[in-house]
Amino acid sequence: MNTNKWFSQFSDYFDLAGRLCIAFIFIRSPIRKILGYERFEGMLEEHGIAAELLPLVIALELGCGLAMALGWQTRLAAFLLAGFTALASFIFHWDWESHFSVYLLFSKNIAIFGGLLFIVGHGAGKYSLDARSAAGT
Repeated sequence: MNTNKWFSQFSDYFDLAGRLCIAFIFIRSPIRKILGYERFEGMLEEHGIAAELLPLVIALELGCGLAMALGWQTRLAAFLLAGFTALASFIFHWDWESHFSVYLLFSKNIAIFGGLLFIVGHGAGKYSLDARSAAGT
């Protein structure tokens, strides 16, 4: 059995599912930040970051997460989220010696970063607003 051929016939669905899975993280995360606003303000301040940036973080994650889910301006949204993910990883999850969960969070973020870079390089796929608008031009 030629597995490449088999997987290729479903690649459009894999693109959609992968994009939605990554977008889910960035749609869910700002909701948690809104519900625990004071706690997240404190986390920012503990790391020397102005708490006033929290609304910007929430807007970035939610806006780009929704854009990725819809497949609209997907490469730009993935690029912005990749930069945000890398920055957050090195600010909040760099001290691996403090606790094993910090190492796990850093590793998870690096995997997400890689997935986002893949989306930047390959686009949203067939089932997206990006593909729909390209077909209309």
